[in-house]
Amino acid sequence: MIPVKGFSGQKVAVLGLGRSGLTTARALRAGGAEPMCWDDNPAAREVAEAEGFACTDLRRQDAFDGVAALIVSPGIPHLYPEPNPVIAAAYEAGVPVDNDIGLFFRSFAGPEWNRFDTPPRVVAVTGSNGKSTTAALIHHILTEAGRPSQLAGNIGRGVLDIEPGGDGSVVVLELSSYQTELARALTPDVAVFTNLSPDHLDRHGGMGGYFAAKRRLFSEGGPDRAVIGVDEKEGAFLAGQMSEGAVDDRVIRISVARKLGGPGWNVFARKGFLSEYRKGKQSAAIDLRPIRGLPGAHNHQNACAAYAACRALGLAPKLIEAALHSYPGLPHRSQIIAEAGGVTYVNDSKATNVDSAMKALGAFRKIRWICGGLEKEGGLSALNAVSGEVLKAYVIGREAASFAMQLEVEAEVCTTMAAAVERAMAEAQEGDTVLLAPAAASFDQYDNFERRGEDFVAEVTKRLAK
Repeated sequence: MIPVKGFSGQKVAVLGLGRSGLTTARALRAGGAEPMCWDDNPAAREVAEAEGFACTDLRRQDAFDGVAALIVSPGIPHLYPEPNPVIAAAYEAGVPVDNDIGLFFRSFAGPEWNRFDTPPRVVAVTGSNGKSTTAALIHHILTEAGRPSQLAGNIGRGVLDIEPGGDGSVVVLELSSYQTELARALTPDVAVFTNLSPDHLDRHGGMGGYFAAKRRLFSEGGPDRAVIGVDEKEGAFLAGQMSEGAVDDRVIRISVARKLGGPGWNVFARKGFLSEYRKGKQSAAIDLRPIRGLPGAHNHQNACAAYAACRALGLAPKLIEAALHSYPGLPHRSQIIAEAGGVTYVNDSKATNVDSAMKALGAFRKIRWICGGLEKEGGLSALNAVSGEVLKAYVIGREAASFAMQLEVEAEVCTTMAAAVERAMAEAQEGDTVLLAPAAASFDQYDNFERRGEDFVAEVTKRLAK
Protein backbone atom coordinates (compact mmCIF):
# COMPACT_ATOMS: atom_id res chain seq x y z
CA MET A 1 0.00 0.00 0.00
CA ILE A 2 1.05 3.61 -0.63
CA PRO A 3 0.20 5.64 2.50
CA VAL A 4 -1.19 9.03 1.52
CA LYS A 5 1.01 11.93 2.54
CA GLY A 6 0.08 15.45 3.50
CA PHE A 7 -3.12 14.87 5.49
CA SER A 8 -1.88 13.50 8.82
CA GLY A 9 -4.29 14.47 11.61
CA GLN A 10 -6.78 15.98 9.15
CA LYS A 11 -10.28 14.98 8.09
CA VAL A 12 -10.55 13.86 4.46
CA ALA A 13 -13.91 13.05 2.88
CA VAL A 14 -14.15 10.05 0.54
CA LEU A 15 -17.09 9.88 -1.89
CA GLY A 16 -17.80 6.48 -3.46
CA LEU A 17 -16.86 3.24 -1.73
CA GLY A 18 -16.16 0.86 -4.57
CA ARG A 19 -12.73 -0.66 -5.16
CA SER A 20 -10.87 2.64 -5.56
CA GLY A 21 -12.83 4.40 -2.79
CA LEU A 22 -12.17 1.77 -0.14
CA THR A 23 -8.51 1.51 -1.12
CA THR A 24 -8.24 5.30 -0.87
CA ALA A 25 -9.77 5.26 2.62
CA ARG A 26 -7.26 2.61 3.73
CA ALA A 27 -4.33 4.54 2.27
CA LEU A 28 -5.50 7.78 3.93
CA ARG A 29 -5.78 6.00 7.28
CA ALA A 30 -2.31 4.49 6.80
CA GLY A 31 -0.98 8.01 6.28
CA GLY A 32 -2.51 9.31 9.50
CA ALA A 33 -5.58 11.00 8.05
CA GLU A 34 -9.13 10.61 9.36
CA PRO A 35 -11.29 9.36 6.45
CA MET A 36 -14.96 10.42 6.40
CA CYS A 37 -16.64 7.97 4.02
CA TRP A 38 -19.89 8.15 2.10
CA ASP A 39 -21.73 6.20 -0.59
CA ASP A 40 -25.40 6.46 -1.50
CA ASN A 41 -25.54 2.66 -1.48
CA PRO A 42 -26.18 1.34 2.07
CA ALA A 43 -24.48 -1.96 1.25
CA ALA A 44 -21.27 -0.14 0.33
CA ARG A 45 -21.41 1.81 3.58
CA GLU A 46 -21.80 -1.42 5.54
CA VAL A 47 -18.63 -2.81 3.98
CA ALA A 48 -16.70 0.34 4.93
CA GLU A 49 -18.08 0.34 8.47
CA ALA A 50 -17.06 -3.31 8.86
CA GLU A 51 -13.48 -2.15 8.28
CA GLY A 52 -13.82 0.46 11.00
CA PHE A 53 -14.40 3.51 8.80
CA ALA A 54 -16.79 6.22 9.92
CA CYS A 55 -19.54 6.88 7.38
CA THR A 56 -20.71 10.49 7.39
CA ASP A 57 -23.56 11.76 5.24
CA LEU A 58 -21.72 14.24 3.02
CA ARG A 59 -25.04 15.63 1.81
CA ARG A 60 -25.54 17.44 5.12
CA GLN A 61 -25.29 21.21 5.07
CA ASP A 62 -22.31 21.33 7.45
CA ALA A 63 -20.63 18.17 6.14
CA PHE A 64 -17.47 19.96 4.96
CA ASP A 65 -16.73 21.92 8.10
CA GLY A 66 -13.10 21.23 9.02
CA VAL A 67 -12.54 18.93 6.00
CA ALA A 68 -9.18 19.24 4.22
CA ALA A 69 -10.15 17.61 0.91
CA LEU A 70 -12.77 15.54 -0.89
CA ILE A 71 -11.53 12.44 -2.72
CA VAL A 72 -13.87 11.24 -5.46
CA SER A 73 -14.20 7.87 -7.19
CA PRO A 74 -13.74 8.14 -10.99
CA GLY A 75 -17.29 7.18 -11.97
CA ILE A 76 -18.86 10.15 -10.16
CA PRO A 77 -19.40 13.25 -12.39
CA HIS A 78 -17.92 16.46 -11.07
CA LEU A 79 -18.75 18.87 -13.91
CA TYR A 80 -20.74 17.42 -16.82
CA PRO A 81 -23.51 16.64 -17.40
CA GLU A 82 -24.09 17.92 -13.84
CA PRO A 83 -21.82 17.87 -10.78
CA ASN A 84 -22.77 15.38 -8.11
CA PRO A 85 -24.46 17.34 -5.28
CA VAL A 86 -21.75 16.37 -2.79
CA ILE A 87 -19.02 17.63 -5.13
CA ALA A 88 -20.99 20.83 -5.76
CA ALA A 89 -21.18 21.34 -1.99
CA ALA A 90 -17.41 20.89 -1.69
CA TYR A 91 -16.86 23.51 -4.39
CA GLU A 92 -19.18 25.86 -2.53
CA ALA A 93 -17.28 25.29 0.73
CA GLY A 94 -13.91 25.86 -0.96
CA VAL A 95 -12.76 22.31 -0.27
CA PRO A 96 -10.24 20.91 -2.82
CA VAL A 97 -11.50 17.95 -4.85
CA ASP A 98 -9.05 15.22 -5.92
CA ASN A 99 -8.97 11.51 -6.76
CA ASP A 100 -6.77 8.53 -5.96
CA ILE A 101 -4.48 9.23 -8.93
CA GLY A 102 -3.67 12.66 -7.58
CA LEU A 103 -3.02 11.19 -4.13
CA PHE A 104 -0.72 8.56 -5.64
CA PHE A 105 1.49 11.06 -7.44
CA ARG A 106 1.84 13.23 -4.34
CA SER A 107 2.63 10.22 -2.13
CA PHE A 108 4.66 7.72 -4.16
CA ALA A 109 8.16 9.18 -3.74
CA GLY A 110 9.93 8.84 -0.39
CA PRO A 111 13.25 9.69 1.30
CA GLU A 112 14.38 6.05 0.89
CA TRP A 113 14.72 6.74 -2.84
CA ASN A 114 17.97 8.58 -2.06
CA ARG A 115 19.56 5.20 -1.35
CA PHE A 116 18.55 3.67 -4.70
CA ASP A 117 20.98 3.39 -7.61
CA THR A 118 18.03 3.83 -10.00
CA PRO A 119 14.94 5.67 -8.74
CA PRO A 120 11.53 4.14 -9.44
CA ARG A 121 9.83 5.30 -12.63
CA VAL A 122 6.17 5.76 -13.52
CA VAL A 123 4.79 5.14 -17.01
CA ALA A 124 1.23 6.42 -17.53
CA VAL A 125 -0.86 5.38 -20.54
CA THR A 126 -4.00 7.13 -21.75
CA GLY A 127 -6.03 7.35 -24.98
CA SER A 128 -9.39 6.21 -26.31
CA ASN A 129 -8.53 2.71 -27.48
CA GLY A 130 -5.68 0.33 -26.78
CA LYS A 131 -4.54 1.76 -23.47
CA SER A 132 -5.23 -1.46 -21.55
CA THR A 133 -3.30 -3.58 -24.03
CA THR A 134 -0.50 -1.02 -24.24
CA ALA A 135 -0.14 -0.80 -20.45
CA ALA A 136 -0.25 -4.59 -20.06
CA LEU A 137 2.26 -5.00 -22.88
CA ILE A 138 4.71 -2.54 -21.30
CA HIS A 139 4.39 -4.40 -17.99
CA HIS A 140 4.96 -7.73 -19.77
CA ILE A 141 8.06 -6.47 -21.61
CA LEU A 142 9.56 -5.06 -18.41
CA THR A 143 8.90 -8.28 -16.51
CA GLU A 144 10.39 -10.42 -19.27
CA ALA A 145 13.44 -8.13 -19.29
CA GLY A 146 13.92 -8.63 -15.54
CA ARG A 147 12.79 -5.15 -14.46
CA PRO A 148 10.53 -5.11 -11.37
CA SER A 149 7.15 -3.83 -12.58
CA GLN A 150 3.67 -3.27 -11.19
CA LEU A 151 0.51 -2.75 -13.26
CA ALA A 152 -2.18 -0.53 -11.76
CA GLY A 153 -4.77 2.18 -12.25
CA ASN A 154 -7.63 1.34 -14.58
CA ILE A 155 -6.19 -2.16 -14.94
CA GLY A 156 -4.67 -4.53 -12.43
CA ARG A 157 -4.52 -3.23 -8.86
CA GLY A 158 -5.82 0.02 -7.44
CA VAL A 159 -3.13 2.68 -7.71
CA LEU A 160 -2.82 3.13 -3.92
CA ASP A 161 -2.89 -0.62 -3.35
CA ILE A 162 0.50 -1.35 -4.94
CA GLU A 163 3.80 -1.88 -3.16
CA PRO A 164 6.17 1.06 -2.55
CA GLY A 165 8.72 1.63 -5.28
CA GLY A 166 12.01 -0.27 -5.16
CA ASP A 167 15.43 0.24 -6.71
CA GLY A 168 15.00 0.28 -10.50
CA SER A 169 11.29 -0.59 -10.35
CA VAL A 170 8.60 0.69 -12.70
CA VAL A 171 4.91 1.35 -12.12
CA VAL A 172 2.78 1.14 -15.26
CA LEU A 173 -0.55 2.94 -15.00
CA GLU A 174 -3.53 2.80 -17.32
CA LEU A 175 -5.43 6.06 -16.85
CA SER A 176 -8.88 6.87 -18.20
CA SER A 177 -10.09 10.38 -18.96
CA TYR A 178 -12.18 10.19 -15.77
CA GLN A 179 -8.95 9.74 -13.82
CA THR A 180 -6.74 12.28 -15.59
CA GLU A 181 -9.41 14.98 -15.63
CA LEU A 182 -9.59 15.51 -11.86
CA ALA A 183 -6.17 14.47 -10.50
CA ARG A 184 -4.47 17.46 -8.85
CA ALA A 185 -1.02 15.90 -9.30
CA LEU A 186 0.13 14.18 -12.50
CA THR A 187 3.89 13.63 -12.76
CA PRO A 188 4.74 10.50 -14.78
CA ASP A 189 8.27 9.92 -16.04
CA VAL A 190 6.92 8.61 -19.35
CA ALA A 191 3.45 9.50 -20.63
CA VAL A 192 1.78 7.64 -23.51
CA PHE A 193 -1.11 8.86 -25.70
CA THR A 194 -2.39 6.07 -27.95
CA ASN A 195 -5.16 7.70 -30.02
CA LEU A 196 -8.40 9.64 -29.77
CA SER A 197 -11.94 8.86 -30.92
CA PRO A 198 -15.32 10.05 -29.58
CA ASP A 199 -16.25 8.50 -26.23
CA HIS A 200 -17.68 9.65 -22.89
CA LEU A 201 -18.71 12.92 -24.53
CA ASP A 202 -21.59 13.57 -22.13
CA ARG A 203 -19.16 13.31 -19.19
CA HIS A 204 -16.70 15.78 -20.73
CA GLY A 205 -19.06 18.24 -22.39
CA GLY A 206 -18.01 17.30 -25.93
CA MET A 207 -14.93 16.26 -27.87
CA GLY A 208 -12.90 19.27 -26.78
CA GLY A 209 -13.43 18.51 -23.11
CA TYR A 210 -12.61 14.85 -23.69
CA PHE A 211 -9.30 15.71 -25.36
CA ALA A 212 -8.52 18.27 -22.66
CA ALA A 213 -8.91 15.56 -20.01
CA LYS A 214 -6.38 13.34 -21.83
CA ARG A 215 -4.04 16.26 -22.54
CA ARG A 216 -3.68 17.06 -18.81
CA LEU A 217 -1.40 14.05 -18.39
CA PHE A 218 1.11 15.87 -20.59
CA SER A 219 0.46 19.56 -20.01
CA GLU A 220 0.15 19.23 -16.23
CA GLY A 221 2.50 16.29 -15.81
CA GLY A 222 5.53 17.48 -17.74
CA PRO A 223 6.86 13.95 -18.39
CA ASP A 224 10.53 13.38 -19.20
CA ARG A 225 9.42 11.54 -22.32
CA ALA A 226 6.11 11.69 -24.20
CA VAL A 227 5.05 8.87 -26.53
CA ILE A 228 2.28 10.25 -28.74
CA GLY A 229 0.18 8.66 -31.47
CA VAL A 230 -0.06 11.19 -34.29
CA ASP A 231 -2.58 9.51 -36.59
CA GLU A 232 -5.34 11.88 -35.40
CA LYS A 233 -5.14 15.66 -35.50
CA GLU A 234 -5.33 15.87 -31.71
CA GLY A 235 -2.25 13.69 -31.33
CA ALA A 236 -0.34 15.71 -33.92
CA PHE A 237 -1.34 18.88 -32.06
CA LEU A 238 -0.23 17.43 -28.72
CA ALA A 239 3.13 16.30 -30.11
CA GLY A 240 3.68 19.77 -31.51
CA GLN A 241 2.88 21.36 -28.18
CA MET A 242 5.24 19.09 -26.24
CA SER A 243 8.17 19.42 -28.64
CA GLU A 244 10.70 22.25 -28.66
CA GLY A 245 11.75 21.47 -32.23
CA ALA A 246 12.18 18.83 -34.90
CA VAL A 247 15.16 17.19 -33.18
CA ASP A 248 13.63 17.19 -29.67
CA ASP A 249 13.78 13.49 -28.74
CA ARG A 250 11.76 14.00 -25.57
CA VAL A 251 8.76 13.37 -27.86
CA ILE A 252 8.50 9.98 -29.57
CA ARG A 253 5.89 10.04 -32.35
CA ILE A 254 4.14 6.79 -33.27
CA SER A 255 1.94 5.87 -36.24
CA VAL A 256 0.33 2.96 -38.05
CA ALA A 257 -0.98 5.15 -40.89
CA ARG A 258 2.26 6.25 -42.52
CA LYS A 259 6.03 6.29 -42.43
CA LEU A 260 7.18 9.08 -40.14
CA GLY A 261 10.05 11.26 -41.36
CA GLY A 262 12.20 14.02 -39.98
CA PRO A 263 15.17 14.10 -37.62
CA GLY A 264 13.21 13.30 -34.45
CA TRP A 265 12.49 10.00 -32.67
CA ASN A 266 9.81 8.04 -34.54
CA VAL A 267 8.30 4.57 -34.23
CA PHE A 268 5.80 3.38 -36.84
CA ALA A 269 4.34 0.18 -38.27
CA ARG A 270 3.59 -0.42 -41.95
CA LYS A 271 2.43 -3.69 -43.51
CA GLY A 272 3.14 -5.50 -40.26
CA PHE A 273 6.68 -4.23 -39.73
CA LEU A 274 7.61 -1.97 -36.81
CA SER A 275 10.45 0.47 -37.47
CA GLU A 276 12.33 2.82 -35.17
CA TYR A 277 14.03 5.89 -36.63
CA ARG A 278 16.26 8.39 -34.82
CA LYS A 279 17.93 11.37 -36.47
CA GLY A 280 16.61 10.21 -39.82
CA LYS A 281 18.23 6.76 -39.62
CA GLN A 282 16.63 3.39 -38.93
CA SER A 283 17.86 1.88 -35.67
CA ALA A 284 15.60 -1.18 -35.31
CA ALA A 285 12.89 -3.21 -37.08
CA ILE A 286 10.52 -5.96 -35.91
CA ASP A 287 8.20 -8.20 -37.93
CA LEU A 288 4.92 -8.08 -36.00
CA ARG A 289 2.96 -10.38 -38.32
CA PRO A 290 3.71 -13.71 -36.60
CA ILE A 291 2.91 -12.39 -33.11
CA ARG A 292 -0.43 -14.04 -32.29
CA GLY A 293 -1.08 -11.93 -29.19
CA LEU A 294 -1.10 -8.72 -31.28
CA PRO A 295 -3.30 -9.22 -34.37
CA GLY A 296 -4.28 -6.33 -36.63
CA ALA A 297 -3.23 -2.74 -37.21
CA HIS A 298 -4.75 -1.53 -33.93
CA ASN A 299 -2.56 -3.94 -31.98
CA HIS A 300 0.42 -2.90 -34.07
CA GLN A 301 -0.24 0.63 -32.81
CA ASN A 302 -0.23 -0.74 -29.27
CA ALA A 303 3.06 -2.49 -30.02
CA CYS A 304 4.57 0.77 -31.30
CA ALA A 305 3.49 2.63 -28.16
CA ALA A 306 4.79 -0.07 -25.82
CA TYR A 307 8.04 -0.40 -27.76
CA ALA A 308 8.61 3.38 -27.61
CA ALA A 309 7.87 3.55 -23.88
CA CYS A 310 10.28 0.71 -23.15
CA ARG A 311 12.96 2.27 -25.33
CA ALA A 312 12.49 5.49 -23.33
CA LEU A 313 13.20 3.40 -20.22
CA GLY A 314 16.46 2.18 -21.76
CA LEU A 315 15.54 -1.34 -22.90
CA ALA A 316 17.31 -2.75 -25.96
CA PRO A 317 15.29 -3.51 -29.13
CA LYS A 318 16.17 -7.22 -29.06
CA LEU A 319 14.88 -7.59 -25.50
CA ILE A 320 11.63 -5.88 -26.46
CA GLU A 321 11.22 -8.01 -29.59
CA ALA A 322 11.62 -11.26 -27.64
CA ALA A 323 9.02 -10.13 -25.10
CA LEU A 324 6.53 -9.16 -27.82
CA HIS A 325 6.57 -12.73 -29.10
CA SER A 326 5.66 -14.14 -25.67
CA TYR A 327 2.83 -11.67 -24.99
CA PRO A 328 -0.38 -13.71 -24.48
CA GLY A 329 -2.86 -10.87 -25.03
CA LEU A 330 -5.53 -9.59 -22.67
CA PRO A 331 -8.90 -11.20 -22.07
CA HIS A 332 -11.72 -9.62 -24.09
CA ARG A 333 -9.31 -7.74 -26.41
CA SER A 334 -8.84 -9.56 -29.74
CA GLN A 335 -8.47 -12.71 -27.63
CA ILE A 336 -8.30 -15.91 -29.67
CA ILE A 337 -10.22 -18.32 -27.47
CA ALA A 338 -10.43 -21.38 -29.72
CA GLU A 339 -9.65 -22.83 -33.14
CA ALA A 340 -11.68 -25.79 -34.33
CA GLY A 341 -12.59 -27.18 -37.72
CA GLY A 342 -10.63 -24.42 -39.41
CA VAL A 343 -12.76 -21.74 -37.66
CA THR A 344 -11.16 -19.18 -35.33
CA TYR A 345 -13.14 -17.76 -32.39
CA VAL A 346 -12.18 -14.28 -31.15
CA ASN A 347 -13.44 -12.46 -28.07
CA ASP A 348 -13.17 -8.66 -28.43
CA SER A 349 -15.92 -7.72 -25.97
CA LYS A 350 -13.86 -4.64 -25.03
CA ALA A 351 -14.82 -3.17 -28.43
CA THR A 352 -17.50 -1.07 -26.74
CA ASN A 353 -17.56 1.75 -29.31
CA VAL A 354 -17.63 2.07 -33.09
CA ASP A 355 -13.95 2.99 -33.44
CA SER A 356 -12.66 -0.02 -31.51
CA ALA A 357 -15.04 -2.34 -33.39
CA MET A 358 -13.75 -0.94 -36.70
CA LYS A 359 -10.22 -1.85 -35.66
CA ALA A 360 -11.30 -5.39 -34.77
CA LEU A 361 -13.08 -5.79 -38.12
CA GLY A 362 -9.90 -4.73 -39.87
CA ALA A 363 -7.79 -7.35 -38.10
CA PHE A 364 -9.48 -10.53 -39.37
CA ARG A 365 -10.83 -12.08 -42.58
CA LYS A 366 -14.08 -13.86 -43.45
CA ILE A 367 -15.87 -12.64 -40.35
CA ARG A 368 -19.07 -13.89 -38.78
CA TRP A 369 -19.65 -10.88 -36.60
CA ILE A 370 -21.51 -10.92 -33.27
CA CYS A 371 -22.39 -7.31 -32.42
CA GLY A 372 -24.96 -5.16 -30.66
CA GLY A 373 -25.81 -3.85 -27.24
CA LEU A 374 -26.43 -0.42 -25.78
CA GLU A 375 -25.69 1.86 -28.73
CA LYS A 376 -23.56 4.96 -28.10
CA GLU A 377 -24.16 8.35 -29.66
CA GLY A 378 -22.91 8.97 -33.18
CA GLY A 379 -24.58 6.04 -34.93
CA LEU A 380 -23.10 3.04 -36.68
CA SER A 381 -22.58 4.31 -40.24
CA ALA A 382 -18.77 4.30 -39.93
CA LEU A 383 -18.84 0.51 -39.46
CA ASN A 384 -20.22 0.00 -42.95
CA ALA A 385 -17.04 1.44 -44.48
CA VAL A 386 -14.91 -1.37 -42.98
CA SER A 387 -17.32 -4.29 -43.19
CA GLY A 388 -15.94 -5.79 -46.42
CA GLU A 389 -14.70 -8.92 -44.63
CA VAL A 390 -18.01 -9.46 -42.81
CA LEU A 391 -19.91 -12.46 -44.19
CA LYS A 392 -22.85 -11.93 -41.84
CA ALA A 393 -23.74 -10.10 -38.61
CA TYR A 394 -25.52 -11.76 -35.69
CA VAL A 395 -27.02 -8.98 -33.57
CA ILE A 396 -27.59 -9.19 -29.81
CA GLY A 397 -29.09 -6.78 -27.30
CA ARG A 398 -32.49 -5.46 -26.34
CA GLU A 399 -32.51 -3.14 -29.36
CA ALA A 400 -31.08 -5.71 -31.76
CA ALA A 401 -33.62 -5.02 -34.51
CA SER A 402 -32.87 -1.28 -34.72
CA PHE A 403 -29.12 -1.99 -34.49
CA ALA A 404 -29.35 -4.48 -37.37
CA MET A 405 -31.27 -2.02 -39.57
CA GLN A 406 -28.28 0.35 -39.56
CA LEU A 407 -25.90 -2.28 -40.95
CA GLU A 408 -25.38 -2.70 -44.70
CA VAL A 409 -24.22 -6.32 -44.38
CA GLU A 410 -26.57 -9.28 -44.06
CA ALA A 411 -27.76 -9.26 -40.44
CA GLU A 412 -29.77 -11.68 -38.34
CA VAL A 413 -31.51 -10.53 -35.17
CA CYS A 414 -30.54 -12.99 -32.44
CA THR A 415 -31.04 -10.87 -29.28
CA THR A 416 -29.19 -13.27 -26.93
CA MET A 417 -25.57 -14.36 -26.94
CA ALA A 418 -26.59 -18.01 -26.90
CA ALA A 419 -28.64 -17.63 -30.08
CA ALA A 420 -25.96 -15.56 -31.82
CA VAL A 421 -23.18 -18.07 -31.07
CA GLU A 422 -25.37 -21.00 -32.09
CA ARG A 423 -26.25 -19.43 -35.46
CA ALA A 424 -22.69 -18.22 -36.19
CA MET A 425 -21.17 -21.60 -35.39
CA ALA A 426 -23.79 -23.43 -37.45
CA GLU A 427 -23.02 -21.35 -40.52
CA ALA A 428 -19.24 -20.98 -40.10
CA GLN A 429 -17.00 -22.74 -42.62
CA GLU A 430 -13.30 -23.47 -42.73
CA GLY A 431 -11.31 -20.24 -42.84
CA ASP A 432 -14.02 -18.17 -41.14
CA THR A 433 -13.61 -16.10 -37.97
CA VAL A 434 -16.42 -15.88 -35.44
CA LEU A 435 -15.77 -12.48 -33.88
CA LEU A 436 -17.45 -10.83 -30.91
CA ALA A 437 -16.89 -7.08 -31.41
CA PRO A 438 -20.09 -5.47 -30.13
CA ALA A 439 -19.51 -1.78 -31.06
CA ALA A 440 -21.76 -0.98 -28.10
CA ALA A 441 -21.88 -0.90 -24.34
CA SER A 442 -22.96 -4.02 -22.46
CA PHE A 443 -25.29 -2.58 -19.83
CA ASP A 444 -28.56 -3.53 -21.53
CA GLN A 445 -27.82 -7.22 -20.84
CA TYR A 446 -24.64 -7.48 -18.74
CA ASP A 447 -23.02 -5.76 -15.76
CA ASN A 448 -19.89 -5.03 -17.79
CA PHE A 449 -18.00 -5.95 -20.97
CA GLU A 450 -16.05 -8.63 -19.08
CA ARG A 451 -19.23 -10.51 -18.23
CA ARG A 452 -20.37 -10.26 -21.86
CA GLY A 453 -17.04 -11.68 -23.05
CA GLU A 454 -17.20 -14.48 -20.49
CA ASP A 455 -20.67 -15.40 -21.76
CA PHE A 456 -19.36 -15.58 -25.33
CA VAL A 457 -16.46 -17.80 -24.26
CA ALA A 458 -18.80 -20.05 -22.28
CA GLU A 459 -21.22 -20.47 -25.18
CA VAL A 460 -18.44 -21.26 -27.66
CA THR A 461 -16.74 -23.68 -25.25
CA LYS A 462 -20.00 -25.47 -24.48
CA ARG A 463 -20.77 -26.07 -28.13
CA LEU A 464 -17.26 -27.14 -29.06
CA ALA A 465 -17.32 -29.70 -26.26
CA LYS A 466 -20.36 -31.50 -27.72
